[in-house]
Amino acid sequence: MKSDIQKVRNIGISAHIDSGKTTLSERILFYTKRIHAIHDVKGKDGVGATMDSMELEKERGITIASAATFCEWMGHEINIIDTPGHVDFTIEVERSLRVLDGAVLVLCSVGGVQSQSITVDQQMKRYKVPSIAFINKCDRSGADPARVIAQLRAKLGHNAVALQIPIGLEMNFQGVVDLVDMKALYFDGENGEVVRVEEIPAELRDEAAARRTEMVEAASMFSDELMEAALEEREIPREILISALRAGTIRRELTPVLMGSAYKNKAVQPLLDTVCALLPCPSDVENTALDMDNDESPVTLESNPDKPVVALAFKLEDGPYGQLTYIRVYQGSIAKGSTIVNVRTGKKVKVGRVVRMHADQMEDIESVSAGYIGALFGIECASGDTFVSQGVNLTMTSMYVPEPVISLAIVPKDNKAQINMSKALNRFTKEDPTFRCHVDAETNETIIEGMGELHLEVYVERMKREYAAEVTTGNPRVAYRETITQRAEFNYTHRKQTGGSGQYGRVAGWIEPVADEEFVFENKVTGGSIPTQFIAACEKGFRSCLSKGPKLEFPVTGVKIVINDGASHTVDSSDIAFQAAARGAFREGYAKAKPVIHEPVMKVVVETPTEFQGPVIGLLNQRRGMIVGAQDEGPMSVIEAHVPLAEMFGFSTALRSSTQGKAQFTMEFAMYKLVPQSIAEKIAEEVAARKKNAA
Repeated sequence: MKSDIQKVRNIGISAHIDSGKTTLSERILFYTKRIHAIHDVKGKDGVGATMDSMELEKERGITIASAATFCEWMGHEINIIDTPGHVDFTIEVERSLRVLDGAVLVLCSVGGVQSQSITVDQQMKRYKVPSIAFINKCDRSGADPARVIAQLRAKLGHNAVALQIPIGLEMNFQGVVDLVDMKALYFDGENGEVVRVEEIPAELRDEAAARRTEMVEAASMFSDELMEAALEEREIPREILISALRAGTIRRELTPVLMGSAYKNKAVQPLLDTVCALLPCPSDVENTALDMDNDESPVTLESNPDKPVVALAFKLEDGPYGQLTYIRVYQGSIAKGSTIVNVRTGKKVKVGRVVRMHADQMEDIESVSAGYIGALFGIECASGDTFVSQGVNLTMTSMYVPEPVISLAIVPKDNKAQINMSKALNRFTKEDPTFRCHVDAETNETIIEGMGELHLEVYVERMKREYAAEVTTGNPRVAYRETITQRAEFNYTHRKQTGGSGQYGRVAGWIEPVADEEFVFENKVTGGSIPTQFIAACEKGFRSCLSKGPKLEFPVTGVKIVINDGASHTVDSSDIAFQAAARGAFREGYAKAKPVIHEPVMKVVVETPTEFQGPVIGLLNQRRGMIVGAQDEGPMSVIEAHVPLAEMFGFSTALRSSTQGKAQFTMEFAMYKLVPQSIAEKIAEEVAARKKNAA
């Protein structure tokens, strides 16, 4: 699979829920002749979109797992990853952006920059991914691309520059004016496959000229040649304009904006042209790895197929034929039959099959070379592992994985369900780092943890469908934390006398709250009152108390422990004795330090028609929500609030019924906050009842 790397594009399509990502990728596949008929996302024809290959995705009309495919356009090879919009599947977006070189940010021309668009934009920033904005749904009533461009500048801080203006809007949306070539583009034929180029309509000429001047001004910041031509009012060659726009886009200092309607098959081809013209190829992007032999110093990788291999496994899928590992090759090439090393485990792996993916179909290929995305079969690894040639010890930086905020107990119906459930859990936890499961030591229940109600609901549903595991779920549980509010001293002596040598250790010091850290340990022991070899045992003892706090057995966070004194015995002191002494000291100090419970608070953004603004604010207030802001955007009102996660269960049903199903909301984790006294007492009663039942 060798070709001109300059002509390769690895792009992702990401956006807020229901902005039309999957519809857009469906059209792209159609115009690039990868599919021969267009299917609806909502699957009315019973087929569903190509990229939504999971049964659940077709039913719900949402994207759950990111799907990869590739297509060709004007001599360029484009690898596309369609990502989910729901914040519950945020890891899918993270892992896709981690390996992509560019992205298309899809925005709805009515909704504009919505809460999830902001999250996706932050993820793009985190991985420095250059992007193009595509304003979709210009045929909908209330469409206003100019407002969306203003929001891109104000809300996301993008230097947004329009490369097109619409010809008509809403019902009259006919096509776009291309400001680079100053031509009007119309899309004819049954599926808009025929692009008709005409002169700009007379009534739009002035606006087009004004917008073109704005675009040239913005682009001239990235090219001296263009600036001179603009100042002298000479004819501007197309190549110079394109290369200036490209330079600005790749540096993330300029965001080109295009518009159209994917559903109505309008203006998708110019988007493809722009992807090829302005987004970076693999060699335009600097990728670095860390040298494990040399104190993790960064090494810049070259997109050269002849150098040693460095590749990242960014996604796993357990298919009917074994584990499928999606990889992005950054340097070198991985061929069938070659041997690569997994840096994390140090194990050598022989490559059996190398495939190229098209949603859920695949084709066998000989090798995947630098700059490409492919998949390997039957290789044992975890998400985020780096593969290298023998003798190379480089690793790619891993992805950012957010902590889970919600948990559920799941109970299998019978023994068969138990076996299938464990198979399913094994696979899901391997595939998705934000989905975790463990067995509660006291209640012996299996607990699954994730990013939100929808996230866990989808996995439970998949267990039933894909593994025939009949399970029932308990009440959702919230990931509470405990912490302390003041400084307290401790001085604890651990003595145990048995036959032979006993155990002895004394630990003294203090415990205090610390912000933004989970645990800090400081050793201020002087004069050897605790021998140096036992200091590590003290720290281990303190750390072992963090997973279950003495107050209500929630994980402890935000504590700093300082030890400054102690005592030891020449015979009876040991690691075990000092670990026990540290545990006793922790309990003693913790009880005096006024422990409290913290709960996860979510940032909830509700978008509702303005007439329902009152009831929605009422709903949020009932749920201990704190309204942070409310603003009207056209016919819609956007309300942002901070609401404790414990109060958010069943919110979607309540919201639908009080707004005639017209409002939608998104939520993501914001911070941990102190629980009010009355609620804390209620939690304490629940914990006591649960212990009693377990006993």
